[in-house]
Amino acid sequence: MTEHAEPTLFERIAAREIPAQIVAETDRVIAFHDIAPKAPVHVVVTTKEQGGYRDVVELAAGDPALLAELVAVARDVADELSDGDFRLVFNTGGNAGQTVFHVHAHVLAGGLEEGSLAG
Repeated sequence: MTEHAEPTLFERIAAREIPAQIVAETDRVIAFHDIAPKAPVHVVVTTKEQGGYRDVVELAAGDPALLAELVAVARDVADELSDGDFRLVFNTGGNAGQTVFHVHAHVLAGGLEEGSLAG
C-alpha cells in the first residue's frame, strides 16, 4: 500500500467528509456517481481504506480478494443501474488519465458504442 500524508478525495468520500451520491457499499468498498459523467451511467467504485492502494496493479498484488470484491460491486451496480452490460475502466498513472491516486474503477454503461472510450 502507498502511504500519503493527506487523505485522497475518495478516502474523504468514504469517511463521509465529502458528500456523494452513494449507490452501493460493503465493509471495504464504496460506489458513487461520478460528478462529471462520461456515459449515461458513470459510477466510481473504490476501496474504503485510508492510505490504501494507489492503483489496480498495487491492489492486485497486495489484496486480490479486495480486487475481486471491487469487481463484484461494479457488476452489481451495472445490474442495478443498467442492463448489466458495462465497461469497467481502471486508469493507472497520470499519463493514462488517473487523477486520484487511490485505486478506483469507473463503471460506464448505457448505450456505449464499440470504439468509444470514456473514463
